[in-house]
Amino acid sequence: MNMNSVAVITGATSGIGQIAAMDLAKRGMKLALTARSRKRAEETARRINEVAPHSEMVFFYGDLSIMADVKRIGEEIRSAYPKIDVLVNNAGLHAFEQRITSEGLSEMMAVNYLAPWLLTKILLPSLMASNKARIVNVASEASRNHGVLTLPEDLTDTADFTARGSSAIYGKTKLLNIMFAGELSRQLSGTSVAVHTLNPGFNVTGLGRELWFAPLLERILKWLRIGDPRKGAEIITRLAVDTQYQDVTGGYYNVGTGKSILPVRPGGDLAMQSRLWRETQQLLKQKEWI
Repeated sequence: MNMNSVAVITGATSGIGQIAAMDLAKRGMKLALTARSRKRAEETARRINEVAPHSEMVFFYGDLSIMADVKRIGEEIRSAYPKIDVLVNNAGLHAFEQRITSEGLSEMMAVNYLAPWLLTKILLPSLMASNKARIVNVASEASRNHGVLTLPEDLTDTADFTARGSSAIYGKTKLLNIMFAGELSRQLSGTSVAVHTLNPGFNVTGLGRELWFAPLLERILKWLRIGDPRKGAEIITRLAVDTQYQDVTGGYYNVGTGKSILPVRPGGDLAMQSRLWRETQQLLKQKEWI
């Protein structure tokens, strides 16, 4: 990576995504950041400029739960940056109740899985134009609590769930991230693009923001020095720029150690990864999003 390198980061206006954006800006990288709120984008720009005064960044606005927005944002970024060196698919949410988007999708499935799949697909030409590009997907060990995976039904499931039941749905979306990355890494084998997936660990920032007691819990955990988001951001940055991850692809890595993790079944099942890719592509084609 050099001063002309370009990094695209989703979910960069808060949490570990914002910290990772600051870290990459300090390394001189140009930033293309997605945002839903102009106010939060302005605050993010201020924070980045504090640590990297001469940083170059552009915000692309839209709602990542809406595939039409994801498609538009992806096309805008691809047009603005014919060459992209790093794509960090970081945006995500843990909803504690079912919310259905205007396009008829479960919001959590849309943001956590379908959006990064679609954005990555759109940006592949720009990533392929880089000498050594990296796609970094933020998954989670919450994937181990994914319930039962049923394809293709899970991709369009809009059934109600409780706050307790939300954990399995969230875990499933993170399992799909791991599987998507595994299949993509094989499809890109022999190219200049590497694919990495990570577990960011437990991070306080943005913790359960839909829960009424979240602000108090966040202050307590910070006081106890539990869930430092800098650790989650650090593994994102390492996978994006460190030389040890330059000539490998398809791995799933842990926060802190940076060592590989064996994903829970069927995360590493090659046939299931391939099927997931086909089912996702078919869904998005049916809706004319690709």
